[in-house]
Amino acid sequence: FFFSSRRRHTRFRNVTGVQTCALPIYFFWEDFVVGDVRIFGQHRMTEDEILKFAHQFDPQRFHTDPQWAQQSLYQGLIASGWHTCGVVFKMVCDHFLLRTSSQGSPGLEQLRWIKPVRPGDVLRARCSVLDKRPMQSKPQLGLVLLRWEGINQNEQVVVLMEGWSIYGRRSP
Repeated sequence: FFFSSRRRHTRFRNVTGVQTCALPIYFFWEDFVVGDVRIFGQHRMTEDEILKFAHQFDPQRFHTDPQWAQQSLYQGLIASGWHTCGVVFKMVCDHFLLRTSSQGSPGLEQLRWIKPVRPGDVLRARCSVLDKRPMQSKPQLGLVLLRWEGINQNEQVVVLMEGWSIYGRRSP
């Protein structure tokens, strides 16, 4: 599902019609198949990165103070959900999104933090194609409903993000 041998260097016009730089685009709206699932990437969460992110962006004590976190509901240090989302999305970008005709997203329909992420956890990203449809107002674009999940080393879903994304079409 994601990449085929059809690699295409192209100048792609974004939503505003402004021509962007030449990028290798491997995947267009037409390439999405409802029901396809792909797992990719790998990232080991460290205590140091959890603490650094939390101190800068989400300074709740169960993210910033390992001793205090031991006495919390979580019984130990956990990563910020926002940090977890960022890590998963970086894997999505590195292993998929940057090689597509993506034009962004109108937003998420759903975001859930399902299980705490702890130092030493190894995360991967799983993408499921839930639905797709052409964009009526802009025939050169199509919409795809994707579910992105962060899964840990025990195959447990730790974060779930679901929303529509906009992709360029090969031919409207």
